[in-house]
Amino acid sequence: MDLTERAKTTLEWEEWQAVCASHLAEAQRFTDGLRFRRDRGEAHPVEDFLFRYYPFPIALLELWQPGFGVSLRFDDIGALPARFLGKRYRTAGGVCDLDPESISEKERGRLSWIKSLLAATQGHAPNFACHGLHEWAMVYRAEAIRHSSLAPLRLTQGEIDSLVESRPIACTHHDAFRFFSKQALPLNRIQPTLDTRHENEQPGCVHANMDLYKWAAKSMPWIGSDLLLETFLLAVRLRDLDMRASPYDLSAWGVVPVKIETTEGRREYEAEQRKLAEVARGLRRKLIDSLGRVLAA
Repeated sequence: MDLTERAKTTLEWEEWQAVCASHLAEAQRFTDGLRFRRDRGEAHPVEDFLFRYYPFPIALLELWQPGFGVSLRFDDIGALPARFLGKRYRTAGGVCDLDPESISEKERGRLSWIKSLLAATQGHAPNFACHGLHEWAMVYRAEAIRHSSLAPLRLTQGEIDSLVESRPIACTHHDAFRFFSKQALPLNRIQPTLDTRHENEQPGCVHANMDLYKWAAKSMPWIGSDLLLETFLLAVRLRDLDMRASPYDLSAWGVVPVKIETTEGRREYEAEQRKLAEVARGLRRKLIDSLGRVLAA
């Protein structure tokens, strides 16, 4: 049963217990590896990134929550997980659900801002001609390589610099742009800032689409764990493309590069970027709609 089927419905005890278990198993495909490596002081340059870049608790991804409009049936309140007994939830008549009256004005403002950014991004024309050059701009003529402790470069510094100088750079994502080397900053045709996100972020951007996970996490528990996990799974695929198209040599982890320094590589990147952007468009619409229902409650 997916998110749409569960909207504004009541789940029996056995049903939502099964959903919780299934959700946890899916999330642990990613969190178990993170814990294993973390306990051994190891790191994976692709799989660990989302947990560092978006520092949300692992439990937020693992522990299922129904989202606004879904009620959970129970027989014994003492058997309810602790997360369903906090101030966010109300329990009455053997049913537990989210209480929209628990939303503070500050939280309402945050949810409204997120919704407006998502809507603005959705309404902009996508750019599919960036070819992942943001990762190259981050090491352009750089004095220190950002991920040097994790992986070596697969091209020489001169080859990287030449590619950056030969291609137009038009990064629209502030949080990617701010990691550009100081020499690369003036090469970007746009100078995005925190304050211009509504004007600049566009639905073709790998990082803006990856951020759907961040905005879903910041909208919890209201949008529900189903949608949170969907955005995370998309972010995993986007990060994989991002690093395959980067100038780093990730062969030690079995990562096959998308060589955007070639015409064929740029075509391959754009084709995958378009496919993932289409998935992101659907998830962004789900987030906008879910937040709209919460804000209207």
